Amino acid sequence: MTDTTIPCEQTFMLTQADFDRFARLSGDHNPIHVDPEFSARTAFGRTVSHGMLLFSVVRSLLARTWPGAVLESQDLMFPSPAYAGEALELTVEELNRNGSTLTLLTTITREDGETCLTGRCQLTLAREDAA
Repeated sequence: MTDTTIPCEQTFMLTQADFDRFARLSGDHNPIHVDPEFSARTAFGRTVSHGMLLFSVVRSLLARTWPGAVLESQDLMFPSPAYAGEALELTVEELNRNGSTLTLLTTITREDGETCLTGRCQLTLAREDAA
């Protein structure tokens, strides 16, 4: 069994270069993500992260923490924007464990306490982690 401490936490920062690379990879070139001049004229005032870029950070932490686990489901909401160059905190908390099934709460918050991503995911753990 993997010695996993829950909650798991990770602090990270995304840059405009990250937004631009994700746009090239995903094909999502919405100017709210990649055009600082356009974004400055919106209610956000600057570019904001793609929601799926935020989820990619979540997915990476899950894969490192529970290698071999299968992500069975994930629901997500993005109540507030995440901006380039700001510190973000990812927290993963256990909601339920039933045999090899682990249900987790995933949250990304900004330094000001606003939530940028919240959701639940269900993992089927690898055999050695399910014990």
